[in-house]
Amino acid sequence: MARMTVRERLRPWWALLRWPFWLGLGLLLGFGGPYTWVLNQRVAQRFGDLEFSQPTRVYARPLALAAGTPMNAATLRQELRFADYTPSQDARVPGTWNESGASFVIASRGYADPTGGELPRRVRVTLAGDQVQSLFDTTAQRPLAAWHLDPARIATLYGAHQEEREVVHLRQLPPLLVTGLQAVEDRDFNNHIGIDFSGIARAMLADVRSGSLAQGGSTLTQQLVRNLFLDRSRTLVRKLNEALISVLITAHYSRGRILDAYMNEVYLGQQGGQAIHGFAAGSRYWFGRPLSALRPQEIALLVGLVRGPSYYDPRRYPERALQRRNVVLHEFQQTGLITRPMLAYALAAPLGVTPVPRLPRDRFPAFMDLVRRQLRQDFSAQRLRAGALAVYTTLDPAAQLDAEAALDATLDGFGPRGEALQGAVVVTDARTGAVRALVGGRDAGVPGFNRALDARRQIGSTIKPFVYLVALAQPQQWSLASVLDDEPITVPLSGGRSWTPRNDDHISHGPTLLVDALAHSYNQATVHLGMAVGLARIHRFITSFGLSVPINPDPSLLLGAQDFSPYELAELYQFLASDGRAEPLRAVRGVLDADGKLLKRYDSATVKPEYQSAVRLLTWALQQVPREGTARALGASPLGVLDAAGKTGTSENQRDAWFAGYTGSDLAVVWVGRDDNEPTPLWGATGALPVWMRLFQRLPTRPLPAASMPGLDMVWINPATGHRTSAVCSGARQLPFIAGYTPTEEDSCLFDQFKHWLQGPAPASSG
Repeated sequence: MARMTVRERLRPWWALLRWPFWLGLGLLLGFGGPYTWVLNQRVAQRFGDLEFSQPTRVYARPLALAAGTPMNAATLRQELRFADYTPSQDARVPGTWNESGASFVIASRGYADPTGGELPRRVRVTLAGDQVQSLFDTTAQRPLAAWHLDPARIATLYGAHQEEREVVHLRQLPPLLVTGLQAVEDRDFNNHIGIDFSGIARAMLADVRSGSLAQGGSTLTQQLVRNLFLDRSRTLVRKLNEALISVLITAHYSRGRILDAYMNEVYLGQQGGQAIHGFAAGSRYWFGRPLSALRPQEIALLVGLVRGPSYYDPRRYPERALQRRNVVLHEFQQTGLITRPMLAYALAAPLGVTPVPRLPRDRFPAFMDLVRRQLRQDFSAQRLRAGALAVYTTLDPAAQLDAEAALDATLDGFGPRGEALQGAVVVTDARTGAVRALVGGRDAGVPGFNRALDARRQIGSTIKPFVYLVALAQPQQWSLASVLDDEPITVPLSGGRSWTPRNDDHISHGPTLLVDALAHSYNQATVHLGMAVGLARIHRFITSFGLSVPINPDPSLLLGAQDFSPYELAELYQFLASDGRAEPLRAVRGVLDADGKLLKRYDSATVKPEYQSAVRLLTWALQQVPREGTARALGASPLGVLDAAGKTGTSENQRDAWFAGYTGSDLAVVWVGRDDNEPTPLWGATGALPVWMRLFQRLPTRPLPAASMPGLDMVWINPATGHRTSAVCSGARQLPFIAGYTPTEEDSCLFDQFKHWLQGPAPASSG
């Protein structure tokens, strides 16, 4: 009997399976082909137009330092810590610093912003006498005229997704990260078709040996597909889709494009509702530094976290993380990426992660409220929601923290009577109008009612300087030596009514020099002056500032019967602090898009000064308020050396306490009161001034010039008449006048002059 061939043996089986085979093949071609084509179209569209969700990042101002810049060690430390700089013995790694005596060595990261930026440097900053003495670039071995510390990130504004991501490209990544990731996760990345059959076989073998699902065998492409296109289910359909999409992506796109996408999409951690995606964001989240500043052991930890950032969380499970990092380091060495000595050094290094993740979402809600309002003037709500912007602000982190602490400590210091009190602080650059700090109330870190912007309260006597300024702008008629009547005055009102203001001390002081009436805040003298100057003229002047609040047209405006927010009052006082320039306050310096392209720059306005000589006269007069007027506590304190100009204010029934004061570089406006508008037991000098003083005890600032400023002439006058007199006359006072408008009338004092002649010149000092 002849032997049956293989074909003859299979014929019965083929007869049985023929129709199922052809049916299956037909279904595969009929359904699988169109399905693959549709899937291919969707993948091409999704991957081809791939845009990663990025939040909008908000930054403080860069710290500008130069010889003579006001600065003390405590403030510089505060700036460095807030910018996520860490102390170090040698300060060699970018983002570290070292302090030795009066010198700080800072290894900066460098930055780019709307005004340009700085390259990374290693700089020695030497302090002396509460200011910068010198700057020295230790790398280039040369002194620096000026330098900027990179700005701290202060907030994150999220769009549609709560994803923290900083998009980077392959050329920006450390080579060890790119090659090391492939060595650990996908060694055959450059050769396989999107799925690696040999890798799957190795993983299966490892699983059999370990008796568990120890390895998954997924390629980097499959991991990327899982994150971009699919869910995390373990169904067969999902796995087939993953493999098919991986093959399609590999067929259409270069390995570099795939790797670029992976580097920005990989999931590396979670902070509350914020998911950390991409190695750049992961580097800042875990180490507080950019990728370019990471060492091999830190890169190894990031690569190790790809396997499971929750399981290997180095903050919660440091032993697991250390073990995983060391496994990755050994892989680096085995594949020739690092040497044996480098391996030994890296294995001995600690994990190096920051104790607390630094992803600020909205650290200063009151200031960020102002930032949002100013951005909405130039950007649509849709553009702001889209994210991916870099917003550079004027915030001074140290000034902000000091202002918050000053308000809290002062109100807490009032004890039980201060429990119902609230407050607000606005700090600006006296020269440019840049908002350095803005505190909206107690518990400044908690979002809520922003009293700095939205609490409009009666400003009391803080309005008076603007009444006096209108008078001083007419030097042919008014000067600081003008004699005012501080006597009762009755002002007729409409409807047959009248108004009779009184001084706070209920005393009439008679004839008073204009400068003294302002320093002591005499109400009656101010109303006499305001009515003589003209209420309509004063109303027009205050209205000309363009504030959003209507200005009270009644005579009570002269004594501050006008509701302003602290921010609006700061806008008024900025005119005085900036030497007569109507500088608009600004909280934003500029905005960049995701590619670093400048979208909008907000430069300090070049404003021609107005009434400059009159403003300088008024500033000199306001310097007398701390010296001998209602803010004497300031002049008598160690802060008296600042020669600050300022004005206290108290509204009716002591409902609101105010102080607005400025130095040579900073203006601060403080309000203290109750949200229910009930009376407080405080005056401007006892409620708001202590906050201002506590702030400036820590805030580095420049004094105001104590002598007369350019455009003014100092003249001795008789305070009883305001006439020119001799310096030797009894009671004579020296006051500034606008040049060309000094007093022409002169009072003599023959007896005092004869007495002075008899005494002769004072003997020369022997010491």
